[in-house]
Amino acid sequence: MREFADQLKELDAQIGFKVSARGWCYILEGYNLITKAQFNLVETLINDGCRRNGTLPIDFVAREEARKFSGIEEPDEESPVMYMRDILNEVLNAGDYYTPDWWDGEQYYIQMVVEKIDLKTLFGPVCRKFHIPIATGRGWSSMLQRAEFARRFKTAEEKKGQKCVLLYCGDHDPDGHRIVDEFLRKNLEDLIDIEWADGTAGYNPDRLDIKRFGLNYDFITANKLTWIENLITARGKDLASPSHKNHFLPYVQDYLEKYGPRKCEANALVVKPDQGKELCRETIESYLGEGARKRFQRKRKEVVRIVAEFRERTGLDEAIQKAVDLIEEEGKN
Repeated sequence: MREFADQLKELDAQIGFKVSARGWCYILEGYNLITKAQFNLVETLINDGCRRNGTLPIDFVAREEARKFSGIEEPDEESPVMYMRDILNEVLNAGDYYTPDWWDGEQYYIQMVVEKIDLKTLFGPVCRKFHIPIATGRGWSSMLQRAEFARRFKTAEEKKGQKCVLLYCGDHDPDGHRIVDEFLRKNLEDLIDIEWADGTAGYNPDRLDIKRFGLNYDFITANKLTWIENLITARGKDLASPSHKNHFLPYVQDYLEKYGPRKCEANALVVKPDQGKELCRETIESYLGEGARKRFQRKRKEVVRIVAEFRERTGLDEAIQKAVDLIEEEGKN
């Protein structure tokens, strides 16, 4: 177990960000060390065989958002008065914290769903640069999450006349393709008739552009990602076998005809983080254009300019600085 843990640590140093215990199963599958039927066993080895007894650090893996505690309050280390000084200093830079309407004037409004928590970790920094909401498909079964996604699309489409885009990145396997072809739009259509407490009606996704941007065959080939030579599901059954109940369904047969009985899990991207982030960025810019980040930066600069102009015009800078100096002087005594 210690040798196993040491090998995981070596891989972890290459990845550069935390991966879930389940994500490690996908990475090991990508090296053809295990099959999907062994995922539960390996996940148990990581959690109970290594983390529980200290062979791996307890925080070695990423923490699922849904399992985080809420309501935790950490005591401030500074005194209340010095804390007030820090807040006053932040007031001087309020323009850095204010959130403008990033999407005002944009042709498109984009949101993203990914199949695994590890992809959310990987793509998160890119999405933040473009102010794009991102969620995992694991939570897509939640009606409220889908409704919130839909409401943002509804506002963008009906009030701003924007073209709405839902980007999706998932496994390259029959079900990964089926999610885009059949389920994502249907899951939003199921909520057309909802009504919010404020009277807002549901969203009709007829005009929504749903774009699958990975994993796709060309990207897998170009970046030499590992193909898994089976179609074994999480339940240990093989879609490539005629004995599987879905084997003869069109979505499975079409996949087998194009790609054969093999797959590539989306978590394969965690061992190629630079290529993964570049894939995400290029996909976003295919809609927003290469100048999108500069447009967002200009909006931030305009907010900063407005705040600075107000401080200078009203003498607020001088007043706040006097208060800060007074607090610091008191702190010395």
